[in-house]
Amino acid sequence: MAALPAAETINGFVSPPTDAETLTLYHPSTPLATEINTHLTSHPLAIRLRAQPGWTESRPHLKIPPAMRPHNLTGGTLLGEGKIAVPPLTFQDAQAELPELVQLSYLGEALCGHPGIIHGGLLATLLDEGLARACFPALPNKVGVTASLKIDYRVPCPAGSYVVLRAQTTKVEGRKAWVKGWIEVLGEDGGEGVKVVEAEALFIEPRGAKSMARVYSTQ
Repeated sequence: MAALPAAETINGFVSPPTDAETLTLYHPSTPLATEINTHLTSHPLAIRLRAQPGWTESRPHLKIPPAMRPHNLTGGTLLGEGKIAVPPLTFQDAQAELPELVQLSYLGEALCGHPGIIHGGLLATLLDEGLARACFPALPNKVGVTASLKIDYRVPCPAGSYVVLRAQTTKVEGRKAWVKGWIEVLGEDGGEGVKVVEAEALFIEPRGAKSMARVYSTQ
């Protein structure tokens, strides 16, 4: 019996759910989570991206095997009531030569630095992960590590906000990919909101990447 969680974890890495399957795996457990989830999935921006040819919709954090989620920062530790209240909803143009990504999230009151203001380190974490996920499909083995991450904070991000992360791959050379992106407060009509932070990053695929385990499958 002790080997069962390990076996489930291995199987989760070998046969992760598809993008479409991840959309069926989350079930809100509270009225607030239900409200937040409904707002994200029915927002005009989500509806528009869902109808855009070539773009896929998923909840990538739900590809992490359940036994591994307590040991994953954004897929476990930071998810839940008062934090990243529901798994982020992600749209990606993964087949493009320079892939793009748009991610919708809700950031709760337990993620603050100063009272009522989302911690800048949390925003940096979201950008690091989101920009990486945007460019991975363009790398030879679909995985990389952060080589540099430059962040410019523009205005404070209020706690209890719906936000959208936008990431655009700008250049790919072999095992290297450059990406730019930002986080903005999600506008009600799906248009551009107030930018709270911008970033530029370089990701490099490690040698031996072909044999690395994938936390988030891009296949």
